[in-house]
Amino acid sequence: MRVLMFLLILLTFGFAKAEIKVVATYPYIASITKEIVKGKAQVDYLASGNLDPHFIVPKPSLTVKLRNADLLIINGASLEVGWLPPLLNQASNRKINPSSIGFLDLSQYINLIEKPENVSREMGDVHPEGNPHFHLDPYNVPIISQVITEKLCKLDSSNCDYYKNNLSDFKKRWNEKLAVWNSKMASLKGVKVYQYHKLFDYFLKRYGIISVDAIEPLSGIPPTAKHSEELISKSKSENVKMILQDVYHPIKPAKYISEKTGLKIVVLPHDVEAVEEAKDMFSLFDTIVERVNK
Repeated sequence: MRVLMFLLILLTFGFAKAEIKVVATYPYIASITKEIVKGKAQVDYLASGNLDPHFIVPKPSLTVKLRNADLLIINGASLEVGWLPPLLNQASNRKINPSSIGFLDLSQYINLIEKPENVSREMGDVHPEGNPHFHLDPYNVPIISQVITEKLCKLDSSNCDYYKNNLSDFKKRWNEKLAVWNSKMASLKGVKVYQYHKLFDYFLKRYGIISVDAIEPLSGIPPTAKHSEELISKSKSENVKMILQDVYHPIKPAKYISEKTGLKIVVLPHDVEAVEEAKDMFSLFDTIVERVNK
């Protein structure tokens, strides 16, 4: 009798389907995924939100996360190309290799901007697929959430309705916030700015803000004295209003240009947890909108 009871317990609990483990490359992906899965899956991420997303140190702890994952969600558009492949090789997890069912490249579902016609080293560190920072257009976030939900339903069909209900709730709340952000950003249409790196182009394009130039003379190339002087000279003729600075590039070049021109520097987060206020996707855009409007 005890043996039968033990077997029943095993059948009821021991062989119950375990929660799927999702690993995202960046915090913003994890934040969106958590909105969909709630408590039905484990969600983790690899890169800290305050770091340069192009260059992440491939630590052994990251390999462990990948080794145990059922689903890997990446930004794509070559953003992870410099650091993710060696981690995948070390993890040896066939479930999450590219082209496997447990692999999702978000960039494949987004209309990327700034696709170069040709790629050469003379152009700096360009991405052949286009600008990879597409999550900074708030209108791309519902697309991302939809794609993630569809992938989760394929991997975990028993919870598909649950995921879809959470998606519907997320999109409703997101659209409510979009109306608020759109209203606050309306007055900045046509404003001209500099930025350190072409990081916020999707956000600027969405709201009609003009990026006149970048402090980097070419993408990924450190600023030069000559280029900084050109920006100083051009700032008045172009009526530039502010410098958008991210959290991981050095701020010294922006400060130099600001001292010479009087342009204010606005430090913006590019990802969840890049600054203290940006705790999730909602507060990420709250923070961006609030800071550019100060």
